[in-house]
Amino acid sequence: MQVHHTIDGFRKALDAERGEGRVVGLVPTMGYLHDGHASLMRRAREECDVVAATIFVNPLQFGATEDLSTYPRDLEGDSQLASSCGVDHLFAPEEVEMYPSGRDGVLTNVHVGGPSEGLEGASRPAHFDGVATVVAKLLNIAGACRAYFGEKDWQQLLVVRRLVHDLSFAVDVVGCPIVREGDGLAMSSRNVHLSAEQRTAATVLHRALLAGRSAAATGDPESAMRRVVALEPLAVLEYAAVRDGRLLIAARFGSTRLIDNLEI
Repeated sequence: MQVHHTIDGFRKALDAERGEGRVVGLVPTMGYLHDGHASLMRRAREECDVVAATIFVNPLQFGATEDLSTYPRDLEGDSQLASSCGVDHLFAPEEVEMYPSGRDGVLTNVHVGGPSEGLEGASRPAHFDGVATVVAKLLNIAGACRAYFGEKDWQQLLVVRRLVHDLSFAVDVVGCPIVREGDGLAMSSRNVHLSAEQRTAATVLHRALLAGRSAAATGDPESAMRRVVALEPLAVLEYAAVRDGRLLIAARFGSTRLIDNLEI
């Protein structure tokens, strides 16, 4: 596995792969990789000739009060996992490489209307502008590819699909199923911040989604989800919603904010 720290090096490496007629699979991540990320890399390995992954904790998508400074990082462990999943090229730039003038010096922002509105967009203002901007930058650097994103960040997936469509990127966006722990908790890099009690309490999100799905045919799925979460004293619900055949939920457990979703 080749590790690249510069935009120019990563871009030239993937250009060379395509020059040999190979299809590139790209897995953009913020690092601290887990089995959910591994599933994306393995899917790309199965479907593409060359697999590239990126690790970059993007400051543009964090609000002033959010957890940028405490977001978990482990480049050595991430590199080992990526290599074991068959990644050929790993792009792990420093912030100054991606944003030479600093985050406040980025004068171009990508805004995707429609799918970015409401839910996460309402709870985290400017979050999706930061996501769309860095994804546009990464896709521009990587070039023509199949890009793999997890369905856990469902609204983000919709934003990326619209971005690629509207800006005519030569990219096929592939959504991949959520990977869960044995008790139903969706895998997330933020789970590491949960205390033992909060980790147990966090399983309420999946239970609420299952209750919502059961109620979808005959009742009110949003109310069903809220009732389940109300029974867990450590959970502070932010939203429980239905959008286009998908149940979506977000809640805080102490200072840790988790999201999940389930198709009806």
